Amino acid sequence: MLIFELSSKGRRGYKLPELDVERLEPESYLGEYFRESLNFPEVSELDVVRHYTKLSQLNYAIDTTMVPLGSCTMKYNPRINEELASLEEFKNIHPMAPEEYAQGTLKLIYELSELLKRIGRFSAVSLQPAAGAQGELLGLLMILAYHRDRGNTKKRKVLVPDTSHGTNPATASLCGFEVITVRSGEDGELDWADFESKLKDDVACLMITNPNTLGIFERNIKKMAEALHRQDALLYMDGANMNALVGVARPGDWGVDVMHFNLHKTFSTPHGGGGPGGGAVGVSERLEPYLPVPLVVSENGRYKLEWKRPKSVGKLLTFHGHVGVMLRALAYIMSYGDNIERVAQYAVLNANYLKHLLKDLFLDPYKNARRMHEFVLSTQNLLKQGINAMDIAKALLDRGFYAPTVYFPLTVKEALMVEPTETESPQTLERFAQTLREILELVERNPQDIKSSPTRTPVRKIKEAEANRKPILRASWA
Repeated sequence: MLIFELSSKGRRGYKLPELDVERLEPESYLGEYFRESLNFPEVSELDVVRHYTKLSQLNYAIDTTMVPLGSCTMKYNPRINEELASLEEFKNIHPMAPEEYAQGTLKLIYELSELLKRIGRFSAVSLQPAAGAQGELLGLLMILAYHRDRGNTKKRKVLVPDTSHGTNPATASLCGFEVITVRSGEDGELDWADFESKLKDDVACLMITNPNTLGIFERNIKKMAEALHRQDALLYMDGANMNALVGVARPGDWGVDVMHFNLHKTFSTPHGGGGPGGGAVGVSERLEPYLPVPLVVSENGRYKLEWKRPKSVGKLLTFHGHVGVMLRALAYIMSYGDNIERVAQYAVLNANYLKHLLKDLFLDPYKNARRMHEFVLSTQNLLKQGINAMDIAKALLDRGFYAPTVYFPLTVKEALMVEPTETESPQTLERFAQTLREILELVERNPQDIKSSPTRTPVRKIKEAEANRKPILRASWA
């Protein structure tokens, strides 16, 4: 292609077409585009390929390094799932194709829904939500519809733990609820006395993550559901950490009324980068009438869209939804088959092994609590040397590892939130722990070296607050 030989003056094989710039609207994209010099460099195709290949190698990716982001499950996903998601029969089907021409896609949606029902022990599942946050939105909309349907207009409050993901209170507020924060106890679990004191007859639901963001299992979850139901309130479970439970425990058994699955975390999809997700929502019988339309149902071996649901909250996503994410999830579940509990077993084993390797390096605010798939440590013991959690995170970038989540949850000062996931080997975990040991040894000898990190990345250390308030969103080609 001659595009690589095109210069700003239109030399060498191709000339820019004549264009009356003055007739373009000043506000239009083209008007702005053609008023500026294109200033294309004159390079060969090989140079362009090398340029973009090198750019790709500057990124941290699960293909090249461990990404231990707590509560984000940045794990390796099998390449066979990527191949399946690229099948022409699914990828290129017209979104408005009649049901008889979309039987494969409808069967995929139906079978994945049935598997998720079994995994979570729910009455029904919707695959419409495009991400976990949209799954939360659907859950709260159905809870709102449930209470309105019963004439409970005073149900205006949602209880949210102080360790919750930020989307929980945000979603509740978006739906018009008043958010009431419930504090955590010294064991990291929801404080039962505080929960009971705030569970009044105006509470619509409790939104809780289990295991919570500290990686601790909420042992009173069934007791919470019973208390909520006595007040005609519902239990919403954030399923972001379902990879710690899949195949081992079923939220429906605890009395959970609605939960979103993060298909792109628990069941295989490249997570991050703003790509498509999947926030499938499972519900108990209480909320089944309010699921969005259409649902995919099976009749005599054929699959069709069911639209006649008078109490439905409506349609959430256009057409069939994120089919590629569904394909990956179905392939992931079927590849494990009856052994899918291995996902949870290895996630918990890896987290506890890594926590053991790091036990004498940082402070553990919940040292007596049993951890599940992730754990939170504190770097407060390093403050006297002038080192904080962000410094440790930046130092890891210099040494080939992506950083854990820092400063979350807010209940832990100088938090390092670590999730190794089920796909990392013991050798990688040991190398990660050894790297942190070497960083702390350098802290003792020369803390300024750590304060200066990162020094080996394409972008050196930045001022975090300034970068957030004054981001550079435009590249300079001068």
